[in-house]
Amino acid sequence: MSLMSRRHLMFAATGVAAMAVAPRIVFAQAAPAPAPAAAPTGPFTLPPLAYPTNAFEPHIDAKTMEIHHGKHHAAYVTNLNNVAKTNPRLGTAKIEDVLGNLNALDDSIKFTVRNNLGGHANHTMFWEIMGPGGGGKPEGDLLAAIDKDLGGMEKFQNDFNAAGGRQFGSGWVFVTVAKDGKLAIETRPNQDNPIMDGKRALMGNDVWEHAYYLQYQNRRPDYLKAWWNTVNWKKVAERYAAARTGTLGV
Repeated sequence: MSLMSRRHLMFAATGVAAMAVAPRIVFAQAAPAPAPAAAPTGPFTLPPLAYPTNAFEPHIDAKTMEIHHGKHHAAYVTNLNNVAKTNPRLGTAKIEDVLGNLNALDDSIKFTVRNNLGGHANHTMFWEIMGPGGGGKPEGDLLAAIDKDLGGMEKFQNDFNAAGGRQFGSGWVFVTVAKDGKLAIETRPNQDNPIMDGKRALMGNDVWEHAYYLQYQNRRPDYLKAWWNTVNWKKVAERYAAARTGTLGV
């Protein structure tokens, strides 16, 4: 064998050995993302947010807003539409009429409707009364009512925060409004709504952990204080005016 042939053979053998010990690079194709599960169609719909999910940072983070609205509230809507498939009258009645007369429902659906329709009503109100550039204080008739019935803004906010902090487990802290416009601070467990007691929620804050835990963990009082920076007092004032004329829904 010539010197050149021996060199070719040696280089070829060296190349084979190197390939044998070198790590293999595998170019795997990414698995396609699973298609999102289609929400059942029905009479109940998830109201879209009127602002981006990061609108309230640093007070409420975008991920919390995404999960709270797109998962938790959406689940209440899905559950209601499932019930409405076999109880079509549920989808044609006014929400406030159903919540105000839960005992008229069949026992087989009463618990589900209480939780999910209450959750739907509570969250619909919740998204409405918040907005970018929130905070400050109201004006006009609403401020006058707060001064008269709740002892002024500072006392009102402190009492509201304290009530929300005392709510054991999951629930809501509300400002309820009577037909004569009188305000009161009240709490409710779970997804109960003041409509169930013949009252109306002027405004309210969600103290379920899903509303704040990603950012605040077990520091609910810090969340309650920060939340005031998201309140859209113009919307709250509109709700107050509607309550005084008897036209406030959920």
